[in-house]
Amino acid sequence: MASEGDSETPEDGGPEAEGAIQRCDYCRLPIPSDAVTREHEDVTYRYCSDACFDAVEDSDRVFTEFHGFRRFNTGVSVLDASLPQGVPRNSFVMLTDLAGTRTEALQAELVWRALQRGEPVVYVSFLEPPVSVAQEFVSLEWNVLPSLERGDLQILDCFTYRVDDRRRMYERMSTWNSHIRDVARDATTTVRDPSDMAQLQNRLDSALENVADRDHGVVVIDSLTELGSLVQPVQAYRFLKDVRADVCKGRFVPVFAGATVTGDGEAFPHDMGYIVDGLIEMRLNEDLVEGALVKQLRVRKMSGVLTFPEWEVYEYTAGEGIVTFDPVAQMEAAREDGNGESESTEKSDGDATDGE
Repeated sequence: MASEGDSETPEDGGPEAEGAIQRCDYCRLPIPSDAVTREHEDVTYRYCSDACFDAVEDSDRVFTEFHGFRRFNTGVSVLDASLPQGVPRNSFVMLTDLAGTRTEALQAELVWRALQRGEPVVYVSFLEPPVSVAQEFVSLEWNVLPSLERGDLQILDCFTYRVDDRRRMYERMSTWNSHIRDVARDATTTVRDPSDMAQLQNRLDSALENVADRDHGVVVIDSLTELGSLVQPVQAYRFLKDVRADVCKGRFVPVFAGATVTGDGEAFPHDMGYIVDGLIEMRLNEDLVEGALVKQLRVRKMSGVLTFPEWEVYEYTAGEGIVTFDPVAQMEAAREDGNGESESTEKSDGDATDGE
């Protein structure tokens, strides 16, 4: 019989010790009481319930591991370090940020790591046209052109409706940008009126139908803040709740949505912290290094899994993505190197003088 596993699901503490926890041979959940047994070719199979016993008869595969909420590792090093058990697949995760924290680069890495895992992605863009979305990946030395060509990466264009003369915009493009536009054309769905929440949700649903099976895929929304500027708050609230219910809870497809803090940070979507499943914060800290704004990130919460909510200093490196470092330690190391070079220079000058 075939097996159905989830290669991205983190282990629950390593292989089971023999006799420690008895798990169902179909669903892989722990068996809380007497097992339902079945003999086959001198092997005894144990099931937690009659339903799982019967499911084996009707199915051509079993689960190879305990899935829980079907967790996955994002592939983004700083997030995975804060989330050792992974991210539940039914999560709506909000990325709250300040201008200058490069949220778009974090979103690009979430997309790129998903594509590397073989998962399709729907990218909902309110802030940039499709060409600029692709250019963000190019600037990080991540080639998404094959993914666009195959349709593994779908772009939901909620920006181009702003352009009155699109032909003129296309005619002014450079040869390179025209090439990117041609590659991305079939993978792009233009939303004529992003302020129409029903239309927007239908386009998102259609894009998911095109690229994602159930329990598979990732959705990235670049800016809930921009969405909130297009519609009345009650419409924005309803859209967010509907997407969370339909995409995250219904399809088990996680959503990562950007939310830039403006004003006092109490308006939509930042007043929705109680309903989102995960909250990742990005900020600029001017107290760590004198005269500098240092970027920091932390996972404030993630429902259902162990979370280490600690601030980490980060920057982005082309080809690698997000990189964490200790700015104080780096400054001390640089200072020591500078002192060493100074002493070496003084010694050399002294030797030269003695020689004369």
